[in-house]
Amino acid sequence: MANSGLQILGFTLALLGLVALVASTIMPQWKMSSYAGDNIITAQAIYMGLWMNCVYQSTGQIQCKVYDSILALGASLQATRALMVVGIVVGVLAVGISTVGMKCTKCGGDDKTKKSRIAMGGGIAFILAGLCTLIGASWFGNQIVREFYDPLKPVNTKYEFGSAIFVNWAASALILIGGGMLSCSCPKKDNYSRPYPKSKARSKPPSSNKEFV
Repeated sequence: MANSGLQILGFTLALLGLVALVASTIMPQWKMSSYAGDNIITAQAIYMGLWMNCVYQSTGQIQCKVYDSILALGASLQATRALMVVGIVVGVLAVGISTVGMKCTKCGGDDKTKKSRIAMGGGIAFILAGLCTLIGASWFGNQIVREFYDPLKPVNTKYEFGSAIFVNWAASALILIGGGMLSCSCPKKDNYSRPYPKSKARSKPPSSNKEFV
C-alpha cells in the first residue's frame, strides 16, 4: 500500500499537469507560420490555436479572431478539441476522486483499504485524461508535419509547431506520472486484513478431588 508522501507527490504532479493542460488548450500558439522559405515576409506572424487564430504584427499589435464555424474546421482540429475537452473533464473528476481517497484527507471514512482503492481509481482517471490529451496533441502535431512536407502545398501557407503543443506534451507527461504514482495505492492483502480465528476459552485446570486427610 502506497505511503502518504507518494500519494501527495503524485497528486501534486497531476494537478500541475492539469493546470498546464488547461492553459495550453486556451493558448492560440498551437501552430505558427513557417519561415522556411527565403522570400517569406517576416513583418507578421500567424498563430493558429484550437479556438482562434491570431496575427502578431512587428509593431507589437495583436489581432485575434475566434473561429466562426465549427463544421468548417478540419477533422484533426475538431478531434483535438474534443480530446482536450474530454481530458480536462476527466482530469477534474480525477482530482475529486483522488482527494477523497488520499490518506492525508478525512473524506471517505477511516477504512484504509477503501481509501486506497478510491485513490487508485483517481490515479487511473488521471492516466485516462493524460492519454486523451497526449493522443490529441500528437494527432495535431502529425497533421502539421504532414502539411509541412507536402510538396504540393505553397511555402507561405506552411506551419510549424507552436509553444502550446509543447506545453501540452509536458502537461500530459506530468498527468501520466502523477496518475501512475496514485495508481500504486492498490491495497495488498496483509495479516491485518485477515480475520483472526476465534480464540478458544481457556480451560480451567482440573480441580483436585483429593481430600486432604
